[in-house]
Amino acid sequence: MSKAEKTRRYIIEKTAPVFNTKGIAGTSLADMMEATGLTKGSIYGNFESKDDVALAAFDYNFGKVTQYIKTKILAHENAVDRLLVYPAVYRDFLRIPFLKPGCPLLNTSTEADDTHPQLKAKAAEALGFWKRSLENQVKRGIERKEIKKGTDPVALAVVIMSVIEGAAMQAKVTNRSTELRIAMDFLEKLIKDTKR
Repeated sequence: MSKAEKTRRYIIEKTAPVFNTKGIAGTSLADMMEATGLTKGSIYGNFESKDDVALAAFDYNFGKVTQYIKTKILAHENAVDRLLVYPAVYRDFLRIPFLKPGCPLLNTSTEADDTHPQLKAKAAEALGFWKRSLENQVKRGIERKEIKKGTDPVALAVVIMSVIEGAAMQAKVTNRSTELRIAMDFLEKLIKDTKR
C-alpha cells in the first residue's frame, strides 16, 4: 500500500464513525479534521470533496457490519441458524461499539433519500446486497431441506430487513431497547417457524 493509499484509508477509518453518527449534512470539515488530526489540505489532497469522503465512509461502515455478521453466519452450517444470527446481533446492537450510532444503512438511507443522489444510490445498492444475501440463505435452506418448502425467500428477506430496521429506528429514537427486544423475539420466532 502506498503512502497516499494509507492516508486515504486512515481518513476513511477515522471519519466513518463521525459520518454514521452525524450524517453527511451534520459532519463538518472541522469534524473531519478533529477525527483525523489532519489539515484541510491533507484531507482534500486525498479526496475531492466532503461528499467523496462520505461515500467512502459509507462503504467502510457497511462493509464493517457485513463482515461482522458474515463471520457469525459462517460459524453455523444450518440455514435457520444462520438466519437467527440477525435477531441475535441486532437484539444487542446498541452494545456493539461500531453500531452504537445506529445501522449505517438506516442512517444513510433516511438522510440521503431526497438530498444526496449518490449516497442514496450507494444505500440502495447495499440494501439490494443484503436482500439477495438473505434470499440466498433461504434458498440454500430449502435446497438442503432445512427450511420448509414453499417458504418465499423474497418475502422472508423483506420482512427480516423491515423488522430489523424498524426496530433499530425505534431503539435509536427512544433510547431504549424494549421495542427492539420485542421485535427481535418476534423475528426469532418467525425464522424458527420456517424450520423443516
